[in-house]
Amino acid sequence: MSRTRKIMVAAVIVIVLGFIALQFVGNFVPAFARTNPAVTYEINWDTPQTEQLMRSACYDCHSNETVWPWYSNIAPVSWLVAKDVNEGRQKLNFSTGHGEMEADELIHEINRGEMPPAIFLIMHPEANLSADQKNALVTGIEASLRGG
Repeated sequence: MSRTRKIMVAAVIVIVLGFIALQFVGNFVPAFARTNPAVTYEINWDTPQTEQLMRSACYDCHSNETVWPWYSNIAPVSWLVAKDVNEGRQKLNFSTGHGEMEADELIHEINRGEMPPAIFLIMHPEANLSADQKNALVTGIEASLRGG
């Protein structure tokens, strides 16, 4: 085997072993953990449609009921997904009733097209709401969270 070929084989082995090692990092770094803590709070949505729209477009990042897709198990993508979910839950968590975001801000984000984020929609087309669905969602949020 030529020297160049040996170097290439060694490089491939190092890359493969490095990739495998990366898969275990998430087990030791809490920020990368993919968790679904207990649901301790439930919102009484005004209609089943509002709840379904919220679950489709918002719950993966803003609840403890995240559906972790296949790619959330492969580092380093898994780290980014976990980071986004943890940040989303911190801002607003429908499963605990806690967060920094109020109904008005949530509605504003939806109306501006900021939520759900474009990057999320790439892998979650069910969260890409039509204009009518967004209007129904905003109306449902107003009725459910603001009483009105």
